Amino acid sequence: MRFSFVTLFPSLIQGYFSDSILARAMKEKRITIDFYDPRDFTANKHKKVDAPMIGGGAGMLMTPQPLMDTLASIKKESPDAHIIFVTPVAKSFKQNDAKRLAQKKHLVFVSGRYEGIDERVIETWADEVFSIGDFILTGGELASMVICDAVSRNVEGVLGNSDSLTVESFETPLLEAPSFTKPKIYENKAVVSEFLKGNHSKITDLKKELALCKTKYFRPDLYKKKVSHEK
Repeated sequence: MRFSFVTLFPSLIQGYFSDSILARAMKEKRITIDFYDPRDFTANKHKKVDAPMIGGGAGMLMTPQPLMDTLASIKKESPDAHIIFVTPVAKSFKQNDAKRLAQKKHLVFVSGRYEGIDERVIETWADEVFSIGDFILTGGELASMVICDAVSRNVEGVLGNSDSLTVESFETPLLEAPSFTKPKIYENKAVVSEFLKGNHSKITDLKKELALCKTKYFRPDLYKKKVSHEK
């Protein structure tokens, strides 16, 4: 699967793919990444890609021409490219989106800077627009990487053990149950005793109960949805 990042700062992203699971996935050619810098497409002789907002407002906005031409170039080269803009003013990105997008051949992430992107670029080129939360970042690179990471894990062969995907949070309406490893006791804190007895049926039931408790405490919105669905 191919991931392209449209960004003024490719170096902010490159390092993330140099280690661990995603580095291995790249080595095995399960995923590829590349970068497009709008400065390379700007018609401005000073390589400017921003301008003041019409109608007033603090800060600068990314101008249409460099991004329009960047995305037109990508689409010409890769007609199947699925273009995603990341912005706080969008629907929330969910696990189901990650699984669905993992079936695409080519995803393009457009990372805004300054006070954002001229809306006409989004209206022209966006296949989808996502937010990763109700907060503001200094740029879209982190949000693009978050979505790319979540999608990559669902690409076939990226995870060494595909069963890992089936027990994670958000694969069901509940958060994932607590997990433990050796030693059985560490600094006077013990593993839940039932986990040590080898009765997998009881362990499964207990994990469901603990997942329910965790969801009720940390995500009451998901808990209410789960309860109302069962009524």
